[in-house]
Amino acid sequence: MLFPPSFSGHILLTSLAARARIGAQHQAGNLSKALMDDPQEAWLPITESRSGNVVTAVFHLLSSGIGIQALLLPVAFATLGWAWGAICLSLAFTWQLYTIWILVQLHEPIPGSRTRYSRYLQLAIAAFGPRLGKLLAIFPVMYLSGSTCIMLIIKGAGVMELLFKLLCEGGATCDAESLTGAEWFLVFTCMAIALAQRPNLNSIAGFSLFGAMSAIGYCTLIWVLPISRDRPGGVMAGMLDILNANGIIVLAFRGHNLVLEIQGTLPTSLTNPSKEDDVERAMCQFPLAIAGFWAYGNQIPSNGGMLTAFFQFHGHDTSKSVKGLVYLLVVIHCLSSFQIYAMPVFDNLEFRYVSMKNRRCPWWVRFGFRLFFGGLAFFIAVALPFLPRLAPLIGGITLPLNTGLSMFHVDLDQETPSERSRCRVVS
Repeated sequence: MLFPPSFSGHILLTSLAARARIGAQHQAGNLSKALMDDPQEAWLPITESRSGNVVTAVFHLLSSGIGIQALLLPVAFATLGWAWGAICLSLAFTWQLYTIWILVQLHEPIPGSRTRYSRYLQLAIAAFGPRLGKLLAIFPVMYLSGSTCIMLIIKGAGVMELLFKLLCEGGATCDAESLTGAEWFLVFTCMAIALAQRPNLNSIAGFSLFGAMSAIGYCTLIWVLPISRDRPGGVMAGMLDILNANGIIVLAFRGHNLVLEIQGTLPTSLTNPSKEDDVERAMCQFPLAIAGFWAYGNQIPSNGGMLTAFFQFHGHDTSKSVKGLVYLLVVIHCLSSFQIYAMPVFDNLEFRYVSMKNRRCPWWVRFGFRLFFGGLAFFIAVALPFLPRLAPLIGGITLPLNTGLSMFHVDLDQETPSERSRCRVVS
């Protein structure tokens, strides 16, 4: 189960966020850009545009938060059973709402401060200083962003191959014409990097819209269709590995390393701080976990989860068009989610150039950074094609980002000018 690492720390965080919010309400009107941001912030992908709104933020959250990792939730239920599975999932979701609320509160500016914490790393530096803050935050943030992009390449390319075989009716001729696994990885990576040429996080709101719609679409189809059909024989609950199951649940609620970045695309006002809602994720993940476990029980495959189970047990009585639609929605979501998770990496790479040159990245440098990251992700995907099987381990490693927000004991009201300057150091 997921227990709070420091209850007293969260009480302190809550009081600090509330005090900052109450102090902010004493001032009216919007803060000017000069008082809100460092000049270099306008040159970096995450904060280059603050013209987003709550709707675009929700698109980003849904596209990055719902997806292939949620398809493994019935696997966790097969380990934990009905009662403990529901309890752990509910606690994880409640804890996610609480920690996201804290992050949003700590992101907003307060009177007399120039800083908006638009990056998870900035908040860690504000709490622990440049050295320890980087040590505690930069690796898990970059690791989570990079590894998620690699998993999206592996999963997206694999589903593209399945879609191709479905369209060409299978058989020896189809297998002969199909690309190899590495070639499918390359096709997906090229498509992802081509879409990644948008300049900033706010400019990919359209991609996030399609990604959110596709994620909700295939997550809904994948649990509605099985409960409308006969259950396979021998369905029962089993006991496998409790730690593994909790890692799956943690991974299902990924995305904390993007909350501040998404919040940073929004304009803000001291009288009306921007907020984000995360309830939509529960509307997809809870039915998926419950219906998936009801339909397949302990027969749910640990590799692929609901996607594999559905086509294994119900592929024969499902129309080709429905199966093709599910595959297509998965590919679209993987491509759009890749853009969001890669943005912190792009931002960090461009920050180094901006810091050295003290000017905006030209288009060819920005293209080179994106191409470099895509090539590196492709190379690792080819070298480690089994990475999705380590999803529970990844969920466990990223636990500090998901539940460990009590470490951010940042007294925003007591910041000194030197500390505020220190917080603006990104890496």
